[in-house]
Amino acid sequence: MNVLIDYTFESIAEIVKGTILQHRSSVAPHYLLLDSRKIVFPEETIFFALMSRQRNGTDFIQELYKKGVRNFVTRDAPDISECPGAGFIKVDDTLHALQLLAMHHRKRYGIMEDGKALPVIGITGSNGKTIVKEWLNQLLEKDFNIARSPKSYNSQIGVPLSVLQINAENTLAIFEAGISLPGEMENLAAIIQPTIGVFTNIGEAHSKGFENTTEKILEKYKLFKSCDVLICKKELLEDILEDKSNQLSVKNFIKFFSWSKSAADATLLIKHITRYPDLTEIEALHLERKILINIPFTDDAAVENAISCWCVLLHLGLSDEIIAARMMQLFPVEMRLELKEGINNCSIINDSYSADINSLSIALDFLQQQKQHPKHTVILSDILQSGKNETDLYKEISLLLRQKK
Repeated sequence: MNVLIDYTFESIAEIVKGTILQHRSSVAPHYLLLDSRKIVFPEETIFFALMSRQRNGTDFIQELYKKGVRNFVTRDAPDISECPGAGFIKVDDTLHALQLLAMHHRKRYGIMEDGKALPVIGITGSNGKTIVKEWLNQLLEKDFNIARSPKSYNSQIGVPLSVLQINAENTLAIFEAGISLPGEMENLAAIIQPTIGVFTNIGEAHSKGFENTTEKILEKYKLFKSCDVLICKKELLEDILEDKSNQLSVKNFIKFFSWSKSAADATLLIKHITRYPDLTEIEALHLERKILINIPFTDDAAVENAISCWCVLLHLGLSDEIIAARMMQLFPVEMRLELKEGINNCSIINDSYSADINSLSIALDFLQQQKQHPKHTVILSDILQSGKNETDLYKEISLLLRQKK
């Protein structure tokens, strides 16, 4: 992914707290690059040489220099004499430098031309982040100029790349944040600084790095410390917020827009969910009035994701008529329960976006709903980061497959 930027070489060095080792390039950088295979305009590109277990970005500097790239941010600078005319910014940590640039960018475009703060929706949860983000974009694109995470860019690298897409024309931003270890959300929260939070759900995805579900919820909750409102299922946080030992002091500054199928004091109380062959009708109470939407999906995951989106639209003040019309126009997100026609009179469900027990269960439910074929086949990859040992994990998968026939 190439990200368009409008910073000078010197300003980048100042923002990322780097030292300019050499600066002779006469062309200002306009594109930020992390992947050496995806050069578009080499002379106008600045390459962040990221470090990982698999690769050292510095190893690609000579190759990129030969292809015309002349601006680099690196921890371990090569022999500069071999790169005449190139600019080098030396930093202690290239990933942190990228995140600092994104934090600065978020602050820079935090106020719109009309003087109002840019509304930013931050989404996290074990599942549904990308779908909720894409559906919100579908639902709100007529009302706002939206910057959003591409695909599922929700990691320590993906989030800064997403935030760097904000520009002066945007009137709304929607970003997702995903974590797999304690301590990761602090960085993402500082980069996104959401004003509206959406907590989709909690499940077993990426559980390996956490001692228990409570620890994972508390880590994800850190995303919302700057929010004016948090949208979530009431039962998701209820017990944890009541536990004073968790010290969630930010809860006192956040307004909650909750939804529930049973709690009468939820902001949106779901009264009835009625499934038909090609759609689901959802009836609810909001501000003591009955409201209703239909969505062109029938699986449980789609229903919950649609309710999360419904809450966002209600919070933003869209009329019930507009919400109802747009909800019925939602379309699937690629790679998530995507039904395709195969050869030899078979159907294929592509659910390759997710790989965890909860997603598998949802996909198998969706598979059972397809009544047109007598034979069902499931193709699985390994399920990583489940937090379970392999014996227990695959025993559970085996039981699940048998239950779903």
